[in-house]
Amino acid sequence: MKLNIPQNIVLIGAGNVASHLGIALMLKGLNIVQVYSRTLETAKNLAFELSGDFTNSPGEIETNADLYIVSIPDQATGELLPQIMLKDELIVHTSGSLPMNILSGVSANHGVFYPLQTFSKKRKLDYSTIPFCIEANSLENLEKLHDLADLLSGRVFDLDSIQRKQAHLAAVFACNFSNHMFRISDDILKEYDIPFDLLKPLITETAAKVMEHHPKEAQTGPALRNDSQVIEEHLRLLEKHKDIRELYKQITRDINKRFNKDNK
Repeated sequence: MKLNIPQNIVLIGAGNVASHLGIALMLKGLNIVQVYSRTLETAKNLAFELSGDFTNSPGEIETNADLYIVSIPDQATGELLPQIMLKDELIVHTSGSLPMNILSGVSANHGVFYPLQTFSKKRKLDYSTIPFCIEANSLENLEKLHDLADLLSGRVFDLDSIQRKQAHLAAVFACNFSNHMFRISDDILKEYDIPFDLLKPLITETAAKVMEHHPKEAQTGPALRNDSQVIEEHLRLLEKHKDIRELYKQITRDINKRFNKDNK
């Protein structure tokens, strides 16, 4: 193991991202010395898995670790960060949308360690495929984070705060919004007692196709073809669902507009 990799780590947060990272880092031989969470039971449960200490008091956070990983909701950082007192220990956050410099008042050494993936506690992940987007306030800190990310994944991207925000925005469209479309599809099927399993091969092939082809080339469907007969029939079927009907119209217009633009 590279000597530059932080060995003793404190997790500030015990949610999905912190849980996944903590277990992954422990399995690589690193020491999770403590877990902080506002909820004592949550901190205790994760710390038990990681063989570390736990606390729900910011004033009791260990001050002699090599690395502090902040994995809490963005809206909670403003309240918590001023309560964390470090000297010059390296602290990072895992947010896709927060700038790095929100940590500048906590420690002279700070950065970002953002895994671009969707995390659910019950889902196992192949870390070798996960991109880690890193940023740091010094070359030395950047090298530490690069080595740490390399230990987990090997897919490491140096992105500044502006680039990372754009990556996070793109990820919301690719992941969160697409999953919401699956939810809408499920609602449509349920009305006629059709199982969602019917769509799973289609979803699998759609995702697999963009692994080999640009999304622009992979697009199919009535909006692309401007098949007005099919589109009007779909809109008729959605007459009872005004919000979904409007969403269908907006997406259809956007696909058609982009297709026409691409072919000019």
